[in-house]
Amino acid sequence: MPNDQQHSLLLRALRGESVERSPVWMMRQAGRYLPEYRAIRATTNFLSLCRTPDLAAEVTIQPVDIVGVDAAIIFSDILVIPEAMGMYLVVEEGKGGPRFPEPLRSVEAITRLQSEVSNRLDYVYNAISETKRRLQGRVPVIGFAGAPLTLAAYMVEGHGSKTFNTFKSFLFSEPEAAHQLLEKLSKELIEYLIGQAKAGANMLQLFDTWAGLLPEEEYRTFGLRHASTVLSAVREAIPDIPTLYFPKGVRSYDGFAALGASGFGIDWATDLTRANREIPAGFALQGNLDPAILLTSPENIRESTEQMLSKIPVGRPYVANLGHGIDKDTPVDNARAFVQAVKEFHR
Repeated sequence: MPNDQQHSLLLRALRGESVERSPVWMMRQAGRYLPEYRAIRATTNFLSLCRTPDLAAEVTIQPVDIVGVDAAIIFSDILVIPEAMGMYLVVEEGKGGPRFPEPLRSVEAITRLQSEVSNRLDYVYNAISETKRRLQGRVPVIGFAGAPLTLAAYMVEGHGSKTFNTFKSFLFSEPEAAHQLLEKLSKELIEYLIGQAKAGANMLQLFDTWAGLLPEEEYRTFGLRHASTVLSAVREAIPDIPTLYFPKGVRSYDGFAALGASGFGIDWATDLTRANREIPAGFALQGNLDPAILLTSPENIRESTEQMLSKIPVGRPYVANLGHGIDKDTPVDNARAFVQAVKEFHR
């Protein structure tokens, strides 16, 4: 397991050690808001970029050099897992986002999904290794995956949706089949995340983008239960690698301390003071600036960032971040303003 970054600002903060300031990075920081990223994307399609370790490493490192973040999150996509399990994935930017032309609509389709697919994702591991080689220890590397519930939502619905009614009706009408799918995904995710750590990832994040889709009881039944399976198994296998869980849209953190996560990402709609109160002090918090703030002015960005940081008690493990991914229309100077505001903040 990697130990070259144990004294980095990010990992020290996640361990609750005394740090000179909060570390900062941004979800989706390697992406379309950067002209340098768009120049590379003009030469290749999205999935080819993900599958080419040299290019993936290059765009992963861009925000470290250009914006000044304290960590590099590997350039990839949460949907590489269902694709490796045998689903045909189409990603066409500007045409409605990623989609599965043949979504899962039957128990038979779920049964046909392939297992033990981690070895088909070598391109992700190789991209992590290449990123580590190029960074030469400047900042830690973050690996990630989508949580079982969020992956299943795309696999059954077939694409992004405002309601995910097809997926939700599947959960409610076919609970046994739903749990079968979620259990399959959990097994693959455990191996995938461990593989990322072995390749050199210093921190891991489990994204549950659609955690807020369901009523609380159903979220705990279908979402939290299977996310906990992944988080607990990963923590048992690699206890020295921090693993954060980002459940976007949840309405309560009751019971989250038992999930197996090292900490939790907080979305922009949640009051950070409440999250600090509800989540035990030994767990790290991350976030939660509204990404839309970065579409305003450097003055607004600094003021809002300082307000966010001031809500974190001294001693609470904390990582500054947005409450979701950075918007593609964000001016690069505004992204820098956010990072700089964090670096200059003094309690």
